[in-house]
Amino acid sequence: MIATETLLLSLMIFSARVVDVSLSTIRQVMIIRGKRAITFGIAFIENLIWVFAVSKVLQDLSEPITALAFALGFATGTFVGITLEGKLLIGEQVVKVFTSLGDEVADHLRSNGYRLTEFMGKGRDGEVSLLFVQVRRRDAPKVLTLARELDPACYLVLEDIRAHQRATR
Repeated sequence: MIATETLLLSLMIFSARVVDVSLSTIRQVMIIRGKRAITFGIAFIENLIWVFAVSKVLQDLSEPITALAFALGFATGTFVGITLEGKLLIGEQVVKVFTSLGDEVADHLRSNGYRLTEFMGKGRDGEVSLLFVQVRRRDAPKVLTLARELDPACYLVLEDIRAHQRATR
């Protein structure tokens, strides 16, 4: 029988690992986005929690349930971190719209408040417009929907932007 104290310790270790690994995932996203100050703070907190969790596991290696809680917390934290990052939608993206209806799609996007740059090209089936639309990541799905309203056959590409600088006018 496992003692209540050991179960509570295991739950605490599990919870600590979920938080620390979730923070690690968010920190990695912030590194990619070039957010140094946020990354610094997250790294500090993340490692304080990690040291706490590791020290609790190493205090008594005769209890395998604490090591199990540590590993399960890591796996769960990875899942939670990826889920959180998907919900936070941090950063900027470029939506590239390849369409044969360039002027119409461009006008539609502009009328909905999006700034874009238009290029002409040749595709397999003839002339095509390539529209570059820079948006906050959380707004990208709206651009996709608007483009597909006018051209259901358009080809869409999303790219994350690490750093950007907008001109001021």
